[in-house]
Amino acid sequence: MSLINEYRQIEETIKELQERLKSLSQNDKLKKELEFEGKLRTLMGEYQKSLRDIIALLDPEAKTGKVARATAKAVTASKRTRKVKQYKNPNTGEVIETKGGNHKTLKEWKAKWGADTVESWSTLLG
Repeated sequence: MSLINEYRQIEETIKELQERLKSLSQNDKLKKELEFEGKLRTLMGEYQKSLRDIIALLDPEAKTGKVARATAKAVTASKRTRKVKQYKNPNTGEVIETKGGNHKTLKEWKAKWGADTVESWSTLLG
């Protein structure tokens, strides 16, 4: 898009938004909401209360963002425990028991004989 076309498009958008703003500013419902908000903020300042204080007063069971995040963390933190696997190397007769793949000897075996081959040597212990 050329620069002049972009300029004209933005100019048109600004005109539309200004018309929308003008019609909203004449709306009685908006005027009442703005008046209510102003009075509420004045009252909150007079009593030194925050929006969270007001929400806690009106709806004590409402969860704040921090509590909701902590609850979400607790749900994701309860992961399934890994099962113990036993690997028996048929070439050397060596046996390894591990819950994960970050075992030094297991990594060496996978590098030497390949991951698929080493996985075929495993048995699930529970």
